[in-house]
Amino acid sequence: MVTYIIRRLIAAVLMLVVVSIVTFSIFFVIPRLAGVTATDFANRYVGSKGATAETVVHLADKLGFNDPLTVQYGRWIKGIVVGSDFDTGASIEHCPAPCLGYSFITKTPVWPELLDRLPVTASLAIGASIIWLVAGVATGVLSALRRGSFFDRAAMGVALAGVSLPIFFTGMISLVFFSYKFGITAPGGTFVSFSESPVQWAYSLILPWITLAFLYAASYARLTRAGMLETMSEDYIRTARAKGLPESRVITKHGLRAALTPIVTIFGLDVGLLLGGAILTETTFSLPGVGRYAVQAINANDLPKIMGVVMLTTCFVVVANLIVDLLYAVVDPRVRLG
Repeated sequence: MVTYIIRRLIAAVLMLVVVSIVTFSIFFVIPRLAGVTATDFANRYVGSKGATAETVVHLADKLGFNDPLTVQYGRWIKGIVVGSDFDTGASIEHCPAPCLGYSFITKTPVWPELLDRLPVTASLAIGASIIWLVAGVATGVLSALRRGSFFDRAAMGVALAGVSLPIFFTGMISLVFFSYKFGITAPGGTFVSFSESPVQWAYSLILPWITLAFLYAASYARLTRAGMLETMSEDYIRTARAKGLPESRVITKHGLRAALTPIVTIFGLDVGLLLGGAILTETTFSLPGVGRYAVQAINANDLPKIMGVVMLTTCFVVVANLIVDLLYAVVDPRVRLG
């Protein structure tokens, strides 16, 4: 087990390195191949569209865009590990580690801004994931056990609607009726931190939670139903029933436990991606999270912020995938870690 964990940790670190190379290539190498010059990078990087040509050339040299790509990549990685200094000519801006970038448009490092917005995204992702996991798995199990019944058809019909309807549509409809017409939930743009008031925190997020969970619960219900239908027809299920085990134990310990393996896989990846920013949900409900931060960075053409969000999301997905691999042996005893 210890050997497996060490091996997976090494693989996770290597994956982060690979993703960092791919990310750097997308933002710097591919544009170079398309003919983008160092001065173009300086314009995009620091937002100096109103500067003179001489100033832009000077900035490109000071920021190292004329250096070889390998040197630029090494400087970027070094900044993440130990921090970095950016010489703009007029001053030297320090970006402490982990330096995921320095925005010359807002004159601030990217990492502290991500930390400020991360609690909003984490609150949204964790709350919604609990709702969709419980609702989706429970609905899928009941539908599988009552295959062909009215409940099964109705639940799968609702699940199909949940998968088909985009989040910005269901989110807008929910805001119109539950927030602005009936006043049941908080209006868009409302967020209260958990430390200020747990009750107001939950009240401000209950509608985004349900709206986001509706989308994911639909997929989980369909996947759980398919897994349970396959598992409950296995020979070991018939053996368990022949031994006289209670039906509830047969369903939960033998049937559901084996069917949860794919659920655990997608759950870890879904939560990891959402922690990197639920872009559509945060934009629809005007929540100041990482996803909305990414949208604002794209609109402002703020390259360091975009790269920071990409690397943060990568870290969450890699860690989530590592946790999922370790949970396999707990969820399914047939899995052995070698």
